[in-house]
Amino acid sequence: MKKVVVLTGAGISAESGLKTFRDSGGLWEKYDINDVATPEAWDRNQELVLEFYNARRKQAIEALPNPGHLALVELEEKYNVTIITQNIDNLHEKAGSSNVIHIHGEIMKAQSSINPEFVYPLDDWKLNIGQKCEAGYQLRPNVVWFGEPVPMMIQASEITTKADILIVIGTSLNVYPAAGLIDVAKAEIPKYLIDPQELNIIGINNLTHIKKKASKGVPQLADILLREYN
Repeated sequence: MKKVVVLTGAGISAESGLKTFRDSGGLWEKYDINDVATPEAWDRNQELVLEFYNARRKQAIEALPNPGHLALVELEEKYNVTIITQNIDNLHEKAGSSNVIHIHGEIMKAQSSINPEFVYPLDDWKLNIGQKCEAGYQLRPNVVWFGEPVPMMIQASEITTKADILIVIGTSLNVYPAAGLIDVAKAEIPKYLIDPQELNIIGINNLTHIKKKASKGVPQLADILLREYN
């Protein structure tokens, strides 16, 4: 069974109503990144950080997968599919994808503010001051903040080097280290980029750019792959 590796970014989640800090009208417009998404912000004002991520978590719980998410599930009928997502929502899991790697963390989990190995699932959208890990430390969102290392990148890179097909969806390929994954894929394999924007991508072999939003482009590509690469 051929291995398909899929790298997803904010574009696929945006079509389910989840905005990013780059979008106008989104949650990020009300906050400065430096006040809510850095280790220094946490040290200064834990309540503000928790308030911000509680709002994001509430939105994620209410959001539903779109046709782009669902089309990736269909690919599992004939392919070994691994999704490497930059998104912290759980829309891929809601859709039914069975193998998802979150390189920037998961909004529906909390971790110890001192020991990141203590990770806990959240049943509610609220994470409050006073909720602590088993060692007695305050819980924080299980997300990778700006300026923090991205530990899942090692696993993501190893998986990408073994891909037979690489699909990149809804990402500008400007956010590193995730953007570097396209460079570690084997040069000879087919690569597909699904994004409606013109992107400055040069030097990538065997790259096909489908200039559509994820909800349209992913089902189109999934139909092609299911017919031609079985």
